[in-house]
Amino acid sequence: MIRLQNIEKVYRTDTIQTLALNSINLDIEKGEFLSIMGPSGCGKSTLLNIMGLLDAPSKGSITIDSQDTASYSDKQLARFRNKKLGFIFQSYHLINDLQVLDNVELPLLYRDTTAKERRALATEALEKVGLSNRIKHFPTQLSGGQRQRVAIARAIVGKPEIILADEPTGNLDSAMGNEIMDILLQLNRTDGTTIVMVTHDQYMAQKTHRLVRLFDGSQVQ
Repeated sequence: MIRLQNIEKVYRTDTIQTLALNSINLDIEKGEFLSIMGPSGCGKSTLLNIMGLLDAPSKGSITIDSQDTASYSDKQLARFRNKKLGFIFQSYHLINDLQVLDNVELPLLYRDTTAKERRALATEALEKVGLSNRIKHFPTQLSGGQRQRVAIARAIVGKPEIILADEPTGNLDSAMGNEIMDILLQLNRTDGTTIVMVTHDQYMAQKTHRLVRLFDGSQVQ
């Protein structure tokens, strides 16, 4: 589903050059749940951003579902991301002025869907994460775990084949973290969603199919 070949990422300023990723080669199969671990600053989020086509590698190639997107325009990339990928962030990135249902509907605004279809899909996604009774609440009225469940609903509302999760349990206590992890595992098992998760939590990583470790931008396991 995702293939990275000889990925390198270099950040340059006028005075310094930083190698964030070095010679990353990784194949992620359809339906796999992969976790990525490593110390802070080792390149985990950079790697996830490249997989999500939010950033381009300095060298190397990436293919998603057999498609090489290197020549895509910004508009084509945005359309491809919207169709294929769902994103979950540690800090939720919800819009506090919008009700839960409206937050979840947001990715569908960029598709050719009616208001009725958007509402039905958003309601279905919220039911999957156990928040159908919170659709008219605002994010500020929810707990951290509930906000992360809203973020998951937003990520899955368009039925993406791939979910990229950056520390999805990082801001939560252990009980809420386990709830979020159970939802991700269920999506993987039931819907066959391919999931790549960056985490610092060894316990959470052990629940996934495979673990990749990074250190100083290089893959060590």
